[in-house]
Amino acid sequence: MYKKIIAGLALFTLAACGNGAASGGADPEKKTIRLAYQAFPSGDLVVKNQGLLEKALPDYQITWTKFDSGASINTAFVGRSIDIAAIGSSPVARGLSAPLNIPYKVAFVLDVAGDNEALVARNGSGVTDVASLKGKKVGTPFASTAHYSLLAALDKAGVAEKEVTIVDLEPQDIQAAWTRGDIDAAYTWLPSLAEIKKTGKVLISSRELATAGKPTLDLGVVTTEFAEAHPEAVDAWRKVEAQALDLIATDPAAAAKSIGAELNLSPAEAQEQLSQGVFLKPADLATDEWLGTPDKVGKLADNLVSAAEFLKGQQKIDAVPALADVQKAIYVEGLPGVLG
Repeated sequence: MYKKIIAGLALFTLAACGNGAASGGADPEKKTIRLAYQAFPSGDLVVKNQGLLEKALPDYQITWTKFDSGASINTAFVGRSIDIAAIGSSPVARGLSAPLNIPYKVAFVLDVAGDNEALVARNGSGVTDVASLKGKKVGTPFASTAHYSLLAALDKAGVAEKEVTIVDLEPQDIQAAWTRGDIDAAYTWLPSLAEIKKTGKVLISSRELATAGKPTLDLGVVTTEFAEAHPEAVDAWRKVEAQALDLIATDPAAAAKSIGAELNLSPAEAQEQLSQGVFLKPADLATDEWLGTPDKVGKLADNLVSAAEFLKGQQKIDAVPALADVQKAIYVEGLPGVLG
């Protein structure tokens, strides 16, 4: 993973500038926000599709770049080519740990992984449960929440990682490898999950792993540099993300229409996929269970440290960050009032 990150730095550095000022075709008269998004059902896609951030910040030039996994997003953060991103909790735990030590802050919880991420065995593979993955080939995007959950599932079933061949595949590549029969199972997320489930069996979902003490989340993260330089933009971004969460709760059909447009799904398909995730209410974000407030940082920091401890035990990171340092990486400025 680290080789992949270093290899990508030269490319990302060419596009990187400080304080969120983009290069290339950017209007020098406008401040710029560079957002990284992923193609999974979430309020983030509602914000993008409906242009909510552009409406809230007309004086900013806003660019959206699609990424396939948290590992590539962390690479972009290291290369200083993005300001804000939708990224899983496991990649964030890695990012806050050595050797990456990325200077960014968690400012939003997009969703809690439920049945929208799962481990699926291909029909005909001979795999009937997690324990029977021994000697099999499993695809998952390395350094992602799915990778973390796969390792947790194997650990729970008493299967050593070395007893399984784990292949680094992005979600769209998983579908191709699945069709060719190159892999026996895969841990991935929607919408690719929906496709492989058509010819496979779900062995365990992230919802089940959460109840077993290994929850995963999709988070909104902002660079420390950008947050300090443009706090008003961060506030506006949090407000529109909260607006999207409200829409998912009160009018899921409308939210699904926007999400479907982004994922090339029908509104009905998008709504069905949306129903498999767990979405918080904006008011929940400022509670002790999640982000917390300026007076008391919430338990999300503990969750990230726990994830880092597991990753250290799996020899995926060099060291576990101190809880106090992770608490400093939770952006609680203005909570709860700033969410509107």
